[in-house]
Amino acid sequence: MDSIRARYQYAWVVLRGLVKTDFRLRYQGSFLGIAWSVLKPLMMFCVMYLVFAKFLRMSDGTPTYPVVLLLGISSWQFVTESTNVGLRSVVDRGDLLRKIHFPNYIVVVSATMGAFISYIINLGVVLLFALILHVQFTWRVLLLPLNIIELYAIALAITLIMSTMYVYYRDIAHIWDVLQQLIFYGMPIIYPLSYVTSQGGLLADLARLELVNPFAQSIQDIRHNLIAPETQPTIWNQFHNPLIQWFPVVFTVFMLWLGVYLFRRNSRQFAEVM
Repeated sequence: MDSIRARYQYAWVVLRGLVKTDFRLRYQGSFLGIAWSVLKPLMMFCVMYLVFAKFLRMSDGTPTYPVVLLLGISSWQFVTESTNVGLRSVVDRGDLLRKIHFPNYIVVVSATMGAFISYIINLGVVLLFALILHVQFTWRVLLLPLNIIELYAIALAITLIMSTMYVYYRDIAHIWDVLQQLIFYGMPIIYPLSYVTSQGGLLADLARLELVNPFAQSIQDIRHNLIAPETQPTIWNQFHNPLIQWFPVVFTVFMLWLGVYLFRRNSRQFAEVM
């Protein structure tokens, strides 16, 4: 423990300082300040709820659906915020990396941690709405930390890979803007997965395959374990093949390893390239 503490204490101090600074500067100069971290997903939730639940009637018909929708939007908001800020973090902190010697990965982790703090605040708002709607919590709430860790891991993995590529190719930011929109509308976030699977046929089978996506799988697990275990389909109750059930988890671990490997391999050249 002493050797670990001596090795990572300086990195921890730098990480803590960057997280505090980034979080304070994020809403500096705005009138509402940190309240925007809650207002943005709430405003998006209102639009999506009116369009998809009220006008298009794409709802699971349960009283808890508004909370489920808010939880999904808040979770995806965390992914987009951490990746959009994180992929530019190395370039934006280029002057700091050239002047001060510390592990380069800290600037990426600090960007994702700032988004994670906002996500925790949003989870508190979701919990408040759940209490208002009299959501019946179960023992599955104990599994929630594992689901959140998985969501953070896949977001960090993608951010490490894209931040490495962004140093060399600035087009990555524009490509990711398009891809995240495709991923968002291709996942059961603004529409319930049960709305599609209940129709049966090939469309239902294709809809279930969306759960192979680690983002969709972890967000659905968060919804299932926190809000509605009876109505939220997950990869664990839609498939009986263990290879399919564990594929998103294994893929997340692989992507995190790949992100760390690529970042460490190229980090020494960042200062020269920039």
